[in-house]
Amino acid sequence: MEIRQITAAERTDAMFPLQSYAFMPSPWADTDRETYARRMQYYDTAVSLVAEEDGQALAGVAAFPMRQNVRGVVHDMAGVASVATHPAARRRGFVRALLGRLLHEMHDRGSTVSTLYPFRASFYGRFGFVGLPRVRTAAFAPEGLSHLLRADLRGEVERLPMREAFDDYNALTLRLLGERHGFSVFDEVRTAEFRESPARWVAIARVDGEVVGAVAYRIDEFGGDLFTDDLLVTGPLGRALLLQFFARHVDQVARIVMKIGVDEVPELWGTDLAVLAEGRVAFPRRGGPMARLLSMEALTGTATPATGAVTVEVTGDEFIGGRYRLAGEDGRLVVEQSKDEPEATLTCSGISALAYGVLDPIEVTTRGFGQVDAAAIDPLTALFPKQMPYMFADF
Repeated sequence: MEIRQITAAERTDAMFPLQSYAFMPSPWADTDRETYARRMQYYDTAVSLVAEEDGQALAGVAAFPMRQNVRGVVHDMAGVASVATHPAARRRGFVRALLGRLLHEMHDRGSTVSTLYPFRASFYGRFGFVGLPRVRTAAFAPEGLSHLLRADLRGEVERLPMREAFDDYNALTLRLLGERHGFSVFDEVRTAEFRESPARWVAIARVDGEVVGAVAYRIDEFGGDLFTDDLLVTGPLGRALLLQFFARHVDQVARIVMKIGVDEVPELWGTDLAVLAEGRVAFPRRGGPMARLLSMEALTGTATPATGAVTVEVTGDEFIGGRYRLAGEDGRLVVEQSKDEPEATLTCSGISALAYGVLDPIEVTTRGFGQVDAAAIDPLTALFPKQMPYMFADF
């Protein structure tokens, strides 16, 4: 087996057959290959690796350079994607070798965190990744929002095609990158494709000229469903403006199906709103996202309400293994290497779960991600209070 990094132009010959067989209806049409080849102009900054035998690519992986907010600090992030193997080469360790090489490459390029959407979470758990919450969907009839039709809200909503709305939509995502824990965005090269993405409307909510909300959507048919992408808002007024806009579709669609974050409570959007809110996770198609740290020192500056300190040892990981003193100072976390005896011994998945706010120290222990001394439970809980991240970019 030979591992080789390839260019975006080479992906069509080397990776398209693997990805199309793994993720698309097959056999594929010639037009699918042509579409894939056209898209490669947006993959110039992606790091793509293939594993070859006798000159044939049998497996491939890639990482997109991205950025992600983790508790108020925006990190360079490696978004792992395009993981596919020829069926005759599966269970032979190709992806394991590729992923190890890819994480090394992205770490050397300065990525301090990494995320992905798994085909099987336990496989990526061996690489230090830990689960994050999947976005929810809220399905409801628009008449449940009828009270908003009588509300006199400050601001207005404009409906535009994505091409015309893209600059405002993208600017809002960059604002939310700095404000929302877990939020992630692609670099400019990859983001540019979304201006040309399949036809969708975008509802843009503005107050005094400032964009306070945006959501991309499509309508499948008259009397059918209105499907939205992520509900992106800066606060309650932006949400109310967008929901009021969708309430006006009461005589056009039977149901609205909206992507929402785990912090949204749609049953409180209206008194008589009958809503089905769910987060469905299934493998291999609908896995919840996973994340891991690639640097401990990069956590310095993370927002924390704590003032105490604790020493932890991270074991079994080539990127972040070692002993560290974690201390809260002036509302920020300080991470320093230490020679003190550890009060907690954690795997990469364990410390990543604490950093991302998805597990507390007791849950880390019960999940098998390490051992925490009784005296260290409260300091670690204070340093890393639970805070559910909201992953925006889907890749």
